[in-house]
Amino acid sequence: MKTSLLEICCYSVQSAIIAEQSGADRIELCAGVHEGGTTPSASCIKISKESVRIPVHVIIRPRGADFCYSDIEFECMKLDVIHCKEIGVNGIVSGVLLPDGNVDVERTKELIDLAKPMNFTFHRAFDMVNDHFKALEQLIEIGTDRILTSGGEQTAVMGTDLLKSLVEKASGRIVIMPGSGINHENILSLKNYTGAKEFHCSAKSLVRGKMEYQNPKIAMGGEENVPEFEFYEADSKKIRKIVSILKAEDK
Repeated sequence: MKTSLLEICCYSVQSAIIAEQSGADRIELCAGVHEGGTTPSASCIKISKESVRIPVHVIIRPRGADFCYSDIEFECMKLDVIHCKEIGVNGIVSGVLLPDGNVDVERTKELIDLAKPMNFTFHRAFDMVNDHFKALEQLIEIGTDRILTSGGEQTAVMGTDLLKSLVEKASGRIVIMPGSGINHENILSLKNYTGAKEFHCSAKSLVRGKMEYQNPKIAMGGEENVPEFEFYEADSKKIRKIVSILKAEDK
């Protein structure tokens, strides 16, 4: 009997296809890999939804950096949610914070209500709040379906104690989904220690682009540490390893 669910973070249509073929249960579709995930293009969302049968959740995040948005940014987010609903996306991954580190309950609830009947995941903005248990109760109250979190640390392994406490405090009222740094080597211990049932993984690898001629003097984004002639793609071998571990544990 299946008790665990694996969500794969995908940065392209091709990655979404790879994730499904490798046994993933759900996709979180993103752009902006070097920013921690931003809203993908309308075409990427539409073609991904048409290309896979498993649920597609789309991140709605207009830029990188913090989660405190201007009025214009928030209007963009609402229009992106509406677009996702119109083309049959299964879920939205988003959230808004206030400058003082609390959840912006009013704006987040507006997104949740606008997204219905789509599922709503509050993303890792949760890791940036000043009181995780207060935020947990607020998100439950306004109808959030799930929280994606690394337990307030850089990786889920580092945040295991908080993740375990959140799962216990949630008590089935909301899904606590660990994410960040999860792989085939640590997912089983995370599952057993925290009691979580859903897991978020990137399971990606750098893939060399097709350019034979490469100008080494230019970094298009102005960041020299960002690879210019390589890109991230879902790694089938990594996903299959994680899936096989979860399947064996669920038997």
